[in-house]
Amino acid sequence: MSDTPASPAPLSDDDLRETLDLLATAVASISDRVDDQTRVLDRVNKTATEARSAAFAAQKQTDPEHYGEIVGATIDGRIGDTLTRVGQMAGDLLRASNHTQEVLRKAEDAKSDTIRQLWEREQKLAHFKSRLPWFGLGAVVLALILTVTLPRFLASNASMCAVLGASWTTTTTGVDACVFYQR
Repeated sequence: MSDTPASPAPLSDDDLRETLDLLATAVASISDRVDDQTRVLDRVNKTATEARSAAFAAQKQTDPEHYGEIVGATIDGRIGDTLTRVGQMAGDLLRASNHTQEVLRKAEDAKSDTIRQLWEREQKLAHFKSRLPWFGLGAVVLALILTVTLPRFLASNASMCAVLGASWTTTTTGVDACVFYQR
């Protein structure tokens, strides 16, 4: 039993290139977004630090828990959607990876089938080559038999005798024969 999951349908080379280009674009986009979010988090951290400093400075006038809730809501509001999109992108990348694995598996299967068919053809050709001398011997034997029997068969009736360029005559003993005369 295989440990690898079933792979999706195979892609052509152009589809694979396009998929890889899309994956590269997606990774670059995610990297840019993460950089943006890092800057946002730095700003949020700075804002939180400033807010905390102001809260401690004016502790008697303000409630620190209230400022913490405001900062937390701000952070959640700014990165919640981005994290959801990053999760969706990760799922898309996983599906694309599985699809690529399936394409590669099917290509490997096709290669194996082609190699097996080629091997079977080579076996048939080797089998034929091993019998080829017997076919040649049979052809030689057939040629010898025809060399002996064909003229006798052709000379057995008047029309075939004429085709051979001989004359059909009756001998003195009353036997019909195909005779070649010298001229």
